[in-house]
Amino acid sequence: MIKSKFKLLAGLGIGLLVMGCNTSFLITSPPISYSGNSPKIAELTEKEAKHWGHLDLQKDTIPGMSVDRAYSELLKKRKGDQVIVAVIDSGIDLDHEDLKNVLWTNPDEKPGDGIDNDANGYVDDIHGYNFLGESFNEQLEMARISRLKIGDEAYQQAAKSKLDKKLNEVKSALLQLNQIEQLISIADQNMQKALGKEFYSFADLQRYQPKNTQEERLVGLLTQVVGMGQEIPDAIKDLQEEIKYYGDQLNYNLNVDFNGRISVGDDPYDIADTDYGNGNPAARDPEESHGSHVAGIIAATRNNKKGVDGVAKNVKIMSIRAVPNGDEYDKDIALAIRYAADNGAKVINASFGKEFSPNSEWVYEALKYAASKDVLFVNAAGNDGIDLDSPENTNFPNDNPTSDSEELSNSYLTVGALTPVYGAEMVAVFSNYGKESVDVFAPGDEIYSTMPQDSYEFQGGTSMAAPAVAGLAAMIRSYFPSLSAAQVKKIIMESGISPSLKVQVGGPEGEVKSFSEISKSGKIANLYNALILASQVSNGAENL
Repeated sequence: MIKSKFKLLAGLGIGLLVMGCNTSFLITSPPISYSGNSPKIAELTEKEAKHWGHLDLQKDTIPGMSVDRAYSELLKKRKGDQVIVAVIDSGIDLDHEDLKNVLWTNPDEKPGDGIDNDANGYVDDIHGYNFLGESFNEQLEMARISRLKIGDEAYQQAAKSKLDKKLNEVKSALLQLNQIEQLISIADQNMQKALGKEFYSFADLQRYQPKNTQEERLVGLLTQVVGMGQEIPDAIKDLQEEIKYYGDQLNYNLNVDFNGRISVGDDPYDIADTDYGNGNPAARDPEESHGSHVAGIIAATRNNKKGVDGVAKNVKIMSIRAVPNGDEYDKDIALAIRYAADNGAKVINASFGKEFSPNSEWVYEALKYAASKDVLFVNAAGNDGIDLDSPENTNFPNDNPTSDSEELSNSYLTVGALTPVYGAEMVAVFSNYGKESVDVFAPGDEIYSTMPQDSYEFQGGTSMAAPAVAGLAAMIRSYFPSLSAAQVKKIIMESGISPSLKVQVGGPEGEVKSFSEISKSGKIANLYNALILASQVSNGAENL
């Protein structure tokens, strides 16, 4: 062991051995620390709302990842190496104006000739691979277990119990949403006639004198909606989207008689049956947008004066279509992970998860394989608003498959989601959490990113937080390529910002906990600090 001088990075709380070599450029800026606990009072501007995940807690009182500050103060004209990030998700709009220039292209494959030119086992995989064929809608695994009688009797019963509970919840929600949508639509039509105009204001509603008790109730309903800051047409549209969402669950996800896999032609429960899918990972269904949104968060072309800027530059997105509208199959995910690792990905983004995983061993073996190839796996924590440390709360995949304290690998990173509101409501109501099961938190609620057909929308979920961190990891691997996946994970966890405040978790009826208690690091991922720490480690630390 070679001894060297060391210094303590102020504000990070960790000691680092720093040698005097110049293997990478050295950042001498001090890291960001934040001890305030006052929330931002002013509403976010439109520009801030579309970009909040890149803002800075210290400067803006918004719990972003200091992306803009990192680029302007640390990187400037410095160039990094190209990094391939695999997005295992639904299909991506490969022609999107903000994504088409950041797609990975297989250098040894000739498009459209029907030949596996590079002999990697996949034909015409130009921008990635499609493990779903032409399918899109799928069951949840609990419905498949019930349909196919997978596992022993206890396993089947557990799945059926969850399925029945979910069915009751969805039917109840659908009934309520339909009733509310009908009431608002009727009230809106009546008010348009009464006022003689299609669009009306909150003041119009307040001035209007109802003619009877029923009309008074309908006006009160409209007043309540408009008073919450939402236009009536937008409220009706949102309700209709929710109705469709729950309707799809009944028709596909929770429907025991539905089989979305039949068009693919393989046996999804036979890991040796690999001759399926095709080399076109583009989105198939008009509603297949999740992969595009995720890809944009990671690497939408920066500074092109279009829609959004991704977290990372120097990135090529490898599109792997393996996540349907329903639960993914373990076989698809295992093969997708191996495909990414074998074809040069250094970061894998995973924005999926499920309660039951009958062939989870295939996925865990693939994750170990990816770790052996020095690939960092970044996974969304899930959107159930639960404590993943509780034994009854299962979420697959995860970093602790044997339910003990030993992690699957030291290059598996789990991410929870934040809102832009610094303070007690900073953790997204839907975000899972856990002192042992979640590693770090990042922006994930109301994130503006790329959607199919050159469009852009706000979406929320831990699915949006994971790609933010995947982009951060790609930046570290781009500028400090000598660092291993395990080092990158540790740098992300140790370099984050640790706010000293209590937060609400699990939604309005959940618990209040210290932010330090809801993830292993107790921190918000921060690109600025991560680059500083990475530069120190890359320039000589013996170990982290």
